[in-house]
Amino acid sequence: MDSIKKIAKTLAIAFAGALIAIFIYSKIKPETHEVLQGNSPVQLTNYNAPQSPQAQLPDLTQAAEKSVHAVVHITTKVKAQGYGGNENPLFDFFFGPRGYNQPRGYNQEPEFNVGSGSGVIISREGYIVTNNHVIDEADHIEVTLNDNRKFTAKVIGRDPNTDIALVKIDANDLPFLVWGNSETLKLGEWVLAVGNPFNLTSTVTAGIVSAKSRSIGIISGQLPLESFIQTDAAVNPGNSGGALVNASGDLVGINAAIASKTGSYSGYSFAVPASIARKVVEDLKQFGEVQRALLGVEIKNIDDALAKEEHLGKIEGVYIGKTTEEGAARQAGLKAGDVIINVNGNPVNTVAELQEQIAKYRPGDKVVISAKRDGSLKQFNVVLRNTKGDTSIVKESFGVLGAEFEAISDKDKERLKIGEGIQVVNLSKGKLKDAGVKIGFIITDINKMGISSVEDIKRVLSQSNNKKPVLVEGVYPGGEWAYYVFKLEE
Repeated sequence: MDSIKKIAKTLAIAFAGALIAIFIYSKIKPETHEVLQGNSPVQLTNYNAPQSPQAQLPDLTQAAEKSVHAVVHITTKVKAQGYGGNENPLFDFFFGPRGYNQPRGYNQEPEFNVGSGSGVIISREGYIVTNNHVIDEADHIEVTLNDNRKFTAKVIGRDPNTDIALVKIDANDLPFLVWGNSETLKLGEWVLAVGNPFNLTSTVTAGIVSAKSRSIGIISGQLPLESFIQTDAAVNPGNSGGALVNASGDLVGINAAIASKTGSYSGYSFAVPASIARKVVEDLKQFGEVQRALLGVEIKNIDDALAKEEHLGKIEGVYIGKTTEEGAARQAGLKAGDVIINVNGNPVNTVAELQEQIAKYRPGDKVVISAKRDGSLKQFNVVLRNTKGDTSIVKESFGVLGAEFEAISDKDKERLKIGEGIQVVNLSKGKLKDAGVKIGFIITDINKMGISSVEDIKRVLSQSNNKKPVLVEGVYPGGEWAYYVFKLEE
């Protein structure tokens, strides 16, 4: 009996102890964390993972919508030239055999070669910028707007040295693009190329800026200026003259070329930067000719070999190999062996970068150039000069003719058996009067090119080398044919 009591007592004590332990544990138990597999609501750290690149892509829809209406399709017609005639021995001597034995347009319809490209409307009054090679030698230029309206365009001016041309159509209240700042473009920045590749109108492609101030040796002017924006936006034949715009829809370049072995896009395209194109356009509108400012130097890119040879130390800037006698650089105190570091505070490390900086100015403008000489940095105040070596504004070639012109009637064309021509109605001191031209003379051709308007004369003369002879052919009202030869510059 006693043993049973002892067992019961022991069990009661154990049970009571258990109850006490459970009570104490419930009062002091530690916090627990629930770990879930999959989508856990618990953020274990405050680390923020970077967003994917796709999440950071800019919205280019507004830029595309804004620019597509201001980009036009340009088609050109160039009169095909034949061969084999030798009616004019003097012409043949200077220019080779003439392509016909009768005056142009005599009882025949001319044949045309057709080309196409793009252009960008830059004012509501109808000014359009394009590439020079798009409208080069064109006898007829047609512009088709994005709304399919068509206009005949006239050439305001051309610049083979930058491959930029300006044309105009007779229209108002047009959509247009605003010039942007191409110098602030950054590598990797998104841009749009807008144009008409393969006659596929209103085409938009996107890419990034892959290089700046690129020189690729494709411009063949007398003073070629290349400082292209390189992008990987798809550009093909027909895009030439179209717009390169930034994500805001501002015009930062004029598409000009592609790097390709096949003739089609293969990864890289090139655009004339707005810093150059805008200045060229303003000159063409104001003066009819580009006012090219020059330093008067021969310059080189600095590489490791040149730096060691000339003991330059750090590879930076642009090396002056020679200065011209009456050039702006020598007059300001710069000399061979100096290294140009910046222009008006803008760093330059390649020939293309230096040329782009100088191209923003006109003859007579002043710039501050910082250059290293014998390890020391010096500043030079430079007054830029023109191609003639002075600071004057260069007049367009057309102005040196010293003549006024009027269109001729269809009746006179029929009577004289000519297809086109423009008549001299007034003469002052100039090349035509000096060459012997008389009032009443009807110019039918200049340098193999048919003439039917003042714009034709401007176009042909702008294509001429000022040092080479110009041949003017035509007929007097009495039916006497004549030709005159002169040079624009002696």
